[in-house]
Amino acid sequence: MLILLPPSEGKTPAAHGPAVDWESLSFPALNASRAKVLEALGTVSAHEDALALLGVGASLKDDVERNTRLHAEPAAPAHQVYSGVLYDALGFNTLTATQRRKATESVLVVSALWGAIGFGDHVPAYRLSMGTALPDVGRLASFWKPQLSAALAERTEGELLVDCRSSTYTAAWTPPAAQTVAVNVFTEANGKRTVVSHFAKHTRGELARHLLTRRGKAPATPQQLLKVANEAWTAELVEGTARKAHALNIILAD
Repeated sequence: MLILLPPSEGKTPAAHGPAVDWESLSFPALNASRAKVLEALGTVSAHEDALALLGVGASLKDDVERNTRLHAEPAAPAHQVYSGVLYDALGFNTLTATQRRKATESVLVVSALWGAIGFGDHVPAYRLSMGTALPDVGRLASFWKPQLSAALAERTEGELLVDCRSSTYTAAWTPPAAQTVAVNVFTEANGKRTVVSHFAKHTRGELARHLLTRRGKAPATPQQLLKVANEAWTAELVEGTARKAHALNIILAD
């Protein structure tokens, strides 16, 4: 089983430590592409209109300025750098040592800057969304899609993929439908079902935590994942097709 996560919008910079060691990152075949994106990001972030080009507000000026020196910025494990609703709900720091090892083995983060990294990979904090277009790179989701398909094929072969990514990041890589389960979150009241947006991040983080902390074998099929989800929520499985992934719908009471 592998859990696919999006990065958080907010990130916690490392206070000190060495800069990113490119050769230690998971999927080193992506390093040339990572370097290309990093260079383009640094150029855009140094531009006088950097905030507008990156689609962020003035409050993130310091984050964008940091983009210009990412080669030298301190790096920390991805599970520390990424923060926010989903990662708070996952609660890596409150896991046992055994559960933390399981998390570093089982969690992959799809990233606009790094393509894909492991949960324990050391990276600096940065500001970049997968929906951004960079000069000489183009729209990042389109740039990464063929490369991630090639780089992740061996690592994901035969694994159940629990896809907790947001739509912005699912656009960057479409894993094999037969082994992928997209996680959706709904509320239901008076027989009416409503798609949950922001709170879905929290529930996906809780699901990731449940998968990492529960006793017993990890689910290996979509049907087994449904049984695991029903241990904590009301859930249903929508069977996939040859081209469309399965969907795990978690239903929350309104």
